[in-house]
Amino acid sequence: MTPRAVIFMSNALAAIGISHLLESHFSVAPHIASSADEVSIAMQDGTDYIVTDAATYVTHLSLLLPHGRHTIVFSDSTALTTSGVTVIATSRGERHIVECLNTILSPKPIHSHKASMLSSREVDVLRLVASGLINKEIATRLNISINTVLTHRKNITAKLGIKSVSGLTFYAMMHGIISPE
Repeated sequence: MTPRAVIFMSNALAAIGISHLLESHFSVAPHIASSADEVSIAMQDGTDYIVTDAATYVTHLSLLLPHGRHTIVFSDSTALTTSGVTVIATSRGERHIVECLNTILSPKPIHSHKASMLSSREVDVLRLVASGLINKEIATRLNISINTVLTHRKNITAKLGIKSVSGLTFYAMMHGIISPE
């Protein structure tokens, strides 16, 4: 699904330029909002990103602050991240802007370094634990002994630092080992 971005800026020409930049360099569906009400509606409809300028951000802080890490603020200052809001320095030019947007908008890898530390058999056991199976059912399904299941679970817990089944389930969902459905 294509991410959606609402562009809410005090300068209409800058908003058009950012919209064109997003369309030409990224798979993002931009929409230019002309009022705070339009932004509110877009946020309720599940907009992925709010793109704004520093003046508009400060003026509409109470509206934009809850969107946090999904807010991109263009400013003349140097690039930084503050309170989960990404600030991109416009003074550094188009190439810098595109590089910063690429970092923000590029899909992140599904598996983390910790997940890659798990053996394929440990991933199999984690998948079944996260699916709600008990040790005996896992042993039967994988055709291994219960002691082997317990050893794999101990190793998974040690490698990931997660002890609860709910924590392992959440981890498995977040890293694409099981689907969230």
